[in-house]
Amino acid sequence: MRTEAGLTAEYVAGLLGVDRGKISNIESGTRNISAERLRTLAAHCACADERYLSALVELTKPLQQHWWEEYRGKVSSGLLDIVELEWHASRLQTIQTVHVPGLLQTEDYARSVFAAVLPALPRLEIELRVAHRMGRQRVLDREQPVDYVAYVHEAALRMLFGGRDATRTQLNKLIAERERENVLVRVVPVERGSFPGAGHALLYAEGAVPQLDTVQLDSAHGPEFMHADLQLSKYRAHLEWMDKMSLPPDESRSFIRSIIHNL
Repeated sequence: MRTEAGLTAEYVAGLLGVDRGKISNIESGTRNISAERLRTLAAHCACADERYLSALVELTKPLQQHWWEEYRGKVSSGLLDIVELEWHASRLQTIQTVHVPGLLQTEDYARSVFAAVLPALPRLEIELRVAHRMGRQRVLDREQPVDYVAYVHEAALRMLFGGRDATRTQLNKLIAERERENVLVRVVPVERGSFPGAGHALLYAEGAVPQLDTVQLDSAHGPEFMHADLQLSKYRAHLEWMDKMSLPPDESRSFIRSIIHNL
């Protein structure tokens, strides 16, 4: 709001009665802002979008303690950011080209994924990450489960993480997930040819309003988060392409069964 209104951080600091450093901390998400100050800022920025403002006000409320707090200081802040992003999203969509989505992985499959990290992780670190990943799956079966759409490339289904038995168990789990009303798994066959963003894993988390959507990309250095309008527009188009080119749910299930049969 501040940048679109052309206001300097110094001006906003004076407007809200705080020092310049606090504005930077508020905007980077490391410090909270009161609902009153937020509405004052919105008024001076001529922000008339009440749905957007109400969603921002909701974010100013003190956060509850959640299960992942037990992992704070034990896993990277990036992994904690992912689980918090998933938990507070109104809808999740993911694209996976190398392995099946983390929220649908079995323990053995996830263990194999983490064991392939370079430099190699200690055994206890691997188990910690596996436990954290299994905990993330609570978002799918809590009292108000999040809607989850997973676009999985055929190549990911054929990767033998953990060997044939572990992969077979994993693929059977993907089929079983279809029984959940909030989970949709769709396959992109290799015969579809090239596709946008080939090789990149993507998580698109929808917020209470489109302005609060967030994209998370995997990288060798940890997760990257994007939320600029142009970035969101790009990845929305990416997901639309996947929706058009992936197999329908029933055909996707049959496709996965055929891979299991050939293992």
